[in-house]
Amino acid sequence: MEICIVPVGEAGEDLRDLIFFIKDVLSEVFYAIVRVEKAMEIPVSAYNPARNQFNSTEILKRLPARCDVTIGITDADLYANGLNFVFGEAELGGKRAIVSIARLRPYGTKFYGIYNRADADRMLKIRTLKEVMHELGHVFGLEHCRNPRCVMHFSNSVMDTDLKDWMYCDVCKRKLEMMGIRIKL
Repeated sequence: MEICIVPVGEAGEDLRDLIFFIKDVLSEVFYAIVRVEKAMEIPVSAYNPARNQFNSTEILKRLPARCDVTIGITDADLYANGLNFVFGEAELGGKRAIVSIARLRPYGTKFYGIYNRADADRMLKIRTLKEVMHELGHVFGLEHCRNPRCVMHFSNSVMDTDLKDWMYCDVCKRKLEMMGIRIKL
């Protein structure tokens, strides 16, 4: 399997570091070739000035699908129709997903409190990994799981994300294996 990671929007040093952390984990977990692609600009049509947010579906539709799976990672605050915000969105059983770190950041944001920088960096990495694994699960065909510890459990808040594991539960792992998706761990 080949997975492409596409930075979406401005990719500062912290976002690049985060993307390479995700690349290393995905390579290991999925026995995959993982490439980091050239950054993609956020489509102007995705911006909603009334919300000061970007529509995740608009961005998702424009992600290049050059690999088996393409996941965009952005620092932009995303929403989907009918929702105040989203951590990510994916094509169920498709090829593309997008994840935003805007509301996953535990430090210096307008959304959450401030923590020790080193602890905050680790927390951001784990939260992002959970959301990437969740959206990849959707790309592979998994729906939301009722197990609150499974990475496929729906996160309505960052606290929900913090409570779940970064890996699939045994039931979801079996479903992935039945679909031919090999996972290490």
